[in-house]
Amino acid sequence: MKFPSSAHPRRKVLHFVTGGFSGATQVAIDLVAAAQESRDFEALLVLRRKRTTDDARVQALRDQGLHVEVVPGWFHWLSIWALARLCRRWRPDVVMAHGFPEHLIGRWAARAAWVPAMVHVEHNSRERYSAFKLWQARWLARRTARLVGVSEGVRETLVELGMPAERTLAIPNGIDLNRFAGAEARPYESRSPGIVMSARFARQKDQITLIHALALLKKKRGLVPKLHLAGAGKASLRTRAEALVRDLGLGSQVWFMGHHADLPELLMSQQIFVLSTHWEGMPLALVEGMAAGCACVASDVPGVEGVFVDGKSGLLVPERDPQALADVLERLLLEPGHAAGLASEARLHAMRHHDRKLMMRRYEQLLLSL
Repeated sequence: MKFPSSAHPRRKVLHFVTGGFSGATQVAIDLVAAAQESRDFEALLVLRRKRTTDDARVQALRDQGLHVEVVPGWFHWLSIWALARLCRRWRPDVVMAHGFPEHLIGRWAARAAWVPAMVHVEHNSRERYSAFKLWQARWLARRTARLVGVSEGVRETLVELGMPAERTLAIPNGIDLNRFAGAEARPYESRSPGIVMSARFARQKDQITLIHALALLKKKRGLVPKLHLAGAGKASLRTRAEALVRDLGLGSQVWFMGHHADLPELLMSQQIFVLSTHWEGMPLALVEGMAAGCACVASDVPGVEGVFVDGKSGLLVPERDPQALADVLERLLLEPGHAAGLASEARLHAMRHHDRKLMMRRYEQLLLSL
């Protein structure tokens, strides 16, 4: 194992996150990548192996120059042991543990290895806390330097769960807007009138409602837009969605794409982005749809509010309501002028409020303050 080294005494930050390549993983990757250009920090990314961990994607990160390690994920105690062992060897100044249950595992390991400071970054507004895990989170929180919610809604949720308000703050997620610079050259009317939903297949996401809405558009209104479902995730949930598509006779309309290597190009080639979901923290996929210049629709659930202005830079629909979603999609498909206006405002909003550079500066200020 070869750890990153530096000729200058920079602060060493270890980011621990799921290897499932969720939105939390992407934020951790962005922070580690930013450290490569920093004079103040050096960073190590540690992934907790999941069934969906793609070794090719891990290697691709290493090929980009990132320092990446993977620890076992089958049992929590094994993950704690492996991460603590790694901490003792690399000796980080800070362990930044992202998401649930990784924020528990990461902080237990950091304490076992006598890491000087811990930061908990919460990426969701709803997690499956048992009474024992909630006790662990509260106990660890009293020994954690800072707790970060990736949106104001997530920060409020942490405080409601009993975390110390005086050490809890919000740092909204951001994206690399340069990846969507080509959107200006792709006018809305020149794009395919298709729909994209980029989200892993997980209990949190709701591809099923979107598929039912697509069936309503076809059956009652004769509209047959293409639907691109980009994202990997849990195989059983994808199988369920594929079966539903067959049962509803939508096989010629729906494309299950799996992990898509060039998501910006896909988004900039289509007119509409949908995030059908049950809860969020601060959805990067939605921000990417906005930055790509898509007309954006999202479920009105915790974590989504505040990402755009409803009716101006995007449209909110009730959760688990295929009829309401079909109604909104019908209007976007039949009124391209209205849809183009929403798309333009969405891109402007993303440029002003969701720049990754702003997110990076806030995390750097946090780390320097410890």
